[in-house]
Amino acid sequence: MATAKPPQFSFSGGAPPLCSLKGSIVSIAVITFFSLFYLSLNSLRTSPPSPVLVEHIRPTQTIVEDDSNDQSNGGVESDIFSDVYHSPEVFRLNYEEMERRFKVYIYPDGDPNTFYQTPRKLTGKYASEGYFFQNIRESRFRTLDPEEADLFFIPISCHKMRGKGTSYENMTVIVHDYVDSLIAKYPYWNRTLGADHFFVTCHDVGVRATEGVELLVKNAIRVVCSPSYNVPFIPHKDVALPQVLQPFALPAGGNDIENRTTLGFWAGHRNSKIRVILARVWENDTELDISNNRINRATGHLVYQKRFYRTKFCICPGGSQVNSARITDSIHYGCIPVILSDYYDLPFNDILEWRKFAVVLRERDVYNLKQILKDITHSEFVSLHNNLVKVQKHFQWNSPPVKYDAFHMVMYELWLRHHVIKY
Repeated sequence: MATAKPPQFSFSGGAPPLCSLKGSIVSIAVITFFSLFYLSLNSLRTSPPSPVLVEHIRPTQTIVEDDSNDQSNGGVESDIFSDVYHSPEVFRLNYEEMERRFKVYIYPDGDPNTFYQTPRKLTGKYASEGYFFQNIRESRFRTLDPEEADLFFIPISCHKMRGKGTSYENMTVIVHDYVDSLIAKYPYWNRTLGADHFFVTCHDVGVRATEGVELLVKNAIRVVCSPSYNVPFIPHKDVALPQVLQPFALPAGGNDIENRTTLGFWAGHRNSKIRVILARVWENDTELDISNNRINRATGHLVYQKRFYRTKFCICPGGSQVNSARITDSIHYGCIPVILSDYYDLPFNDILEWRKFAVVLRERDVYNLKQILKDITHSEFVSLHNNLVKVQKHFQWNSPPVKYDAFHMVMYELWLRHHVIKY
């Protein structure tokens, strides 16, 4: 930074230097005084009064987006960004910039008929992985020029390996060899030691397989369905992938509060400690509909899904992992999810304010579950329900992808993380 030079005064003529210096200082002071006086007076005349900020009043912002690729509403989307977002305006502006600038390069290596490039399927409880593999190729974010890429996608699918009967040990070897081949063939990994690379896996066995490759765990961005603080998941680096069981059996619920007469509902396998406790404590309760096993299909057509429609709060305890597809089922069917899972980095947690549309509890709260739910007032329940309807679009996969859907939210998370990669 250049150093400011002191003013240079000319001492010409017959005046003494000291008098000339004093006169210059006085002149500058007078000019400065009148300049400040004029600016202050002008400011008082033209500036509007400062707004009074009231903490408990949070006006809703209505933002109209123009997106020619959104065919669900004729190309123009009117969306309300309310306090379900941590920072609605920041989200809006960053999202727009992401759509304009974000580019991802997909490594072309690997036989699509084996474990690479293409998804295994777009159905079932691991459909999120398949949809991402397909959506990234359908989207505006893909680039064929690696030199303009912000991030690099490693297209290896542990779900496909699982489908072909590959053992966990062999998965780790396959992943390790594939990443090594990319490092040897291309210069891009070594520029950041893999910090601008990412991979996607929804099956928990895929998480364990990739943990055998140290560079992926430490450096690359891991987009996973089981984001637990209790394992090597790094929230500010890695991304929580929502586990979505698609296609949904029934249409989305919402705006149907009068039909929701059951306080709480859960049915499922007791494959975790918290589920065992939940079933043992509450299965005989008259206000909570708790079953200690899955509902038998013989009891009727879509009985399980229909119970979501008539329930206020759907209990979502962690299973073999912290995550559960029941969370996105609850969101889809308009039932407030009650998260009962410690160490869970919820999907889009740094974008969405989960406590505005869900009840987030600690596992030890299971013993007081009914009272906690009964203490939620009707007005609070209505607010939670209305907010839940607003976020449903964020937990839905589409092909091709649609603005603000699950794919775009994951891409937004990746967009945020690529900004912190500095080498």
